[in-house]
Amino acid sequence: MMLNMKTLYFDCSSGISGNMTLAALTEIIGDENYLIEELKKLHIDGYTIKISKKIKNGITGTHVDVNLTHQHEHSHVHEEHNHHHKHEHIHEEHHHEHRNLHDVYEMIDNSSIDEESKALAKRIFTRVAKAESKVHNKPLEEVHFHEVGAIDSIIDIVGTAILINKIHPDKIISSVVNDGHGFIECAHGTMAVPVPATSEIFANSNVEFKQIDIDTELVTPTGAAIIAELSSEFTTLPGMKIEKIGWGAGTKDLKIPNILKVYYGEMQEEKQKIVVMETNIDDCSGEILGYTEELLFKDGALDVFYTPIFMKKNRPAYRLTVVCKETDLLKLQAIIFKETTTIGIRYRYEYRTELEREQILIDTKYGTVKAKKVINNGETYIYPEYESVKELAEKNGIPLKEVYQLKF
Repeated sequence: MMLNMKTLYFDCSSGISGNMTLAALTEIIGDENYLIEELKKLHIDGYTIKISKKIKNGITGTHVDVNLTHQHEHSHVHEEHNHHHKHEHIHEEHHHEHRNLHDVYEMIDNSSIDEESKALAKRIFTRVAKAESKVHNKPLEEVHFHEVGAIDSIIDIVGTAILINKIHPDKIISSVVNDGHGFIECAHGTMAVPVPATSEIFANSNVEFKQIDIDTELVTPTGAAIIAELSSEFTTLPGMKIEKIGWGAGTKDLKIPNILKVYYGEMQEEKQKIVVMETNIDDCSGEILGYTEELLFKDGALDVFYTPIFMKKNRPAYRLTVVCKETDLLKLQAIIFKETTTIGIRYRYEYRTELEREQILIDTKYGTVKAKKVINNGETYIYPEYESVKELAEKNGIPLKEVYQLKF
C-alpha cells in the first residue's frame, strides 16, 4: 500500500530561528496577510510585523521582522526573533510585568486561535521553558517571560503553530541542524555558541545537530524548540515530489546564504520502519508487568503486549513485546530495565504499512461517538472508539452491542 504523504522538509544548513521559520512557512502558504490576521486573535499589542524580501548571497527570501512598539514589553530579552542578540538593558522598574510559563499558557488559551495551534504552541514554549529552568537553576514556574515569553518569542512560536496547522502536513522532517561556533553577546553577558538554552533543548530531544565553521550563532533557542517539536527525524532530503519551497531569510550576512529553506511536497511512503523489542520474564508480578505496560504506552510505545510462555524448569512466564519507533528505542528499553527484573532485551527492525486515517465525530440518536475513519484503496471504513461507545451505553442504560449495531 503506497501512501501519499504531504511532507515538510526543513533544510537547516544555515540554522533556524523563529522569524526565519515564519518567513519560510508564509511563502509556502502564499498569503502574507494570513499570519498577521490570525495573530490578532492573540489580543496582544505592542508590536508590528513587517514582511519584506531580502537577498542573501544572491538568493531572494522573505524576511519577517517583529518590531516592538512598547519598550517595557521587552525588558531583559534573552533571545531575539531576528537571529541576533540585541544589546538591550532596560531598567527593572517594569519587573512586575514579567510573564511566567503559566501566564504565556493563559494568553494562548484565552485567544481565539484554533485548538491544534494552541496545543502545538504550548508544547514548543514548554521546551524553551524547561531548558531555561535547567540553565538558570530555577523551578519551571519561576522562569520569567524575558526567557520564554517576550513578545517576539510569543509571535514566533504561536505564528509557527498557526502556519503549520494551516499547511497541515502528514509528516515533518529536517536536515541535521547546523549551528555556528564562537561567542556572542547578549543580555546575560558573553555566551558560547550554541548558547546554553539551545544546548539544553537539543539535549532533551532527538535533534541531530553539528557545528560548522561560521563564527556566530545560527540557531536561537526558539528555533531549536520549533525544530525539536516539529521534526520526527533528521536526515538528508528523501525522495519527494516538490510542490513549493519557502525561503526564509535571516538578518545576518554570512559567508553562507543565511536562509532557512523549507520544501513542501508529496512523499510516497510504502513501509514504515519500526522496532520490535522482546524479553522473557519469569520472576515478576502481574502488578509490575501491568504498571510497566502503562509506562511504555505513556512514553510513546506503538504497541505493548504479553504472551504466556513456558521457560526453563517449566516455569510459567510472559514474553513482553514492545513495538516502537527507532527514535524511542533507548528510552523504552530504559523503562523495561528499570521496572522489571529482566537483564536482557532482544530487538529487531520490521516494516509496517499503515492505512490513512483520521479522527471524526459522529452524531447518533444516543449522542456523539468518537470514531476512526480509515481509507483503503478509495474505500472508507468507520470504526467507533470503544471508550466513546461504552460512555454512550452507560449514559443511555443500553447494551454495548446496541450502540455498535448503529449505522456508522
